[in-house]
This record gives sequence, structure tokens and C-alpha cells, in this order.
Amino acid sequence: MLPMYLETLTPIELKERSDKLNELLKECRLCPNECLADRVNGETGDCNSTDEVMISSYGPHYGEEPPLTGTLGSGTIFFTNCNLACQFCQNYDISQLGRGTSVSIDELARIMIGLQNSGCHNINFVTPTHFTPQIVDALIVAINKGLQLPLVYNCGGYESVETLKLLEGIFDIYMPDIKYSKNETAVKYSHIKNYWDVVRFAVKEMHRQVGNLKINKRGIAQRGLLIRHLILPNNIAGSKEVIDFIAGEISYDTYLNLMDQYYPSYKAGNYKELNRRISKEEYYEIIDYAKKYELRLAK
Repeated sequence: MLPMYLETLTPIELKERSDKLNELLKECRLCPNECLADRVNGETGDCNSTDEVMISSYGPHYGEEPPLTGTLGSGTIFFTNCNLACQFCQNYDISQLGRGTSVSIDELARIMIGLQNSGCHNINFVTPTHFTPQIVDALIVAINKGLQLPLVYNCGGYESVETLKLLEGIFDIYMPDIKYSKNETAVKYSHIKNYWDVVRFAVKEMHRQVGNLKINKRGIAQRGLLIRHLILPNNIAGSKEVIDFIAGEISYDTYLNLMDQYYPSYKAGNYKELNRRISKEEYYEIIDYAKKYELRLAK
């Protein structure tokens, strides 16, 4: 199976998508924050970024879901900064404190080719939202250098449907994290508005584009939607409502990773209700709830 950007889009169509995405940078509306910062001319958006691409690291990664990592790893590229401000982020030095190095479009393309040459099963863009125009620009360069791997859009779920529609036919796998099922919770812990309203429309659009996750005979994901949800202590995330949404409005065949690795990090200590790990009872309560829908739970 060819990646979508080779199968469905001509070079001219890909360049047109790039042009439209770059237009959104001038008064930035790439994400639902719609901060209107002129990032092209050096203004910093709510994501704490100009149009200069910043990455913290890249390389084969084996800690992702098995259909992504396979035996040779997922070719991850970790972008610096984020359009969310999660107070408990476990990668806060990257997402909130801005640790990273500037790279050009050509350098980003070379990184993609290098990951392919190392044998990775896919190119996995981690926190890509605020750099989507530059990613597409780099993709155009990388295609001319022989890139043929599926692309993974690994995000926090706070995505603009307008931007996602411009990415249709480019990304093979969408991997959003649905963080909360209440807008008020997102305001308190991630400093953003309307998260629950936004993420539902975004995930529906992702599913419309790529459908349920398709895995080849070697167990490697080729195309589709993979959802993550981090279970938080004291039912802060509203996990059951997230599961109800996935089963009721996306698909019973959705591949879902219910993550249990929360630990207090960054500013979580400022919130008593967040200042502990989840218990086994909390975790298995959510697992058992998901099982009643027979969703495809990650092992």
C-alpha cells in the first residue's frame, strides 16, 4: 500500500495545500486558539512559536503502540512547544519550556529520509499542529528524495477542522489524544477553551479521512485512526464519557489506548486532586467500561 500522499495527491495539489497552510500562518489560524499572530514576520503565537521550526529530538522510537513500532521502530520527530498548556505535561521541558533546536525545511526533509533509511516503519510527527505548513513543505522536498513511508499525525486533539481538511490525503495515520470530556476541565488544567467541543469534531474529521486502523500481515499500521486517552486520578479526565463518544460517534472498531502511566509532573503539585498516580482500581474500572463496547484496546 502506497502512502496517501503518493496515492491520492499530485505534486501540484500538494503544493496548493502547502500554499493554503502557509497563508494561515500570517494571521495564525492553524489551531482553534486562532491567536492571529503574524508568525511569518516573527510574532509568537499562543503556541510560543514563530514560523521557525523547532525540534527537540528524532529517531527510531520503540515506546509507541505496537502497530507503529513493529520491530524497527516508529520514526519519531518531536516538535518543540505546543498549542496546549497542560499543567501536568510529562514532556513539559519540550512542550512548555521550549527546549529544542531550530531546523530548516531541507533539514527536516533530510531527517525524514534518514529515518526511512534506518528502517523505521513510519514517520511520526509528535505535536505537529503549530508546524503543519512547514511539515508539508518538508514533505514535498522529501518526496523528491524518495520518501515512501506512511505519515503519523500524533497530536493533543485540539485541532482545527479547517486545517485538518487541508491535510486530507497527506497523513495516513491520525493519533489524537482525547484528554478530557468537559470543557471546564480543559480550561483549568490546559488553559484552553471549548476543548471537548473541538476534539469531537476534530476526531470525526480524522476518522472521515482515514477510517478505522488498518494493520498489515506483519502487524504494522498502514492507515487509519488510533486514539489515546490518559486516565487521570479522581476521574478528572471524564474517561467514561470519552469512551461513550468513541463507541457512539466514531466506531466500535476504533483502536484505543487507555494509558495508565500518569504521574504528577510539571505543575501538577499545585492541584491536590492531580498530585498522585492513578490506582489499579481506577485503571481497571475504565478498562472494564471500555470492554463492554468491545473496542479494540491496545495491549
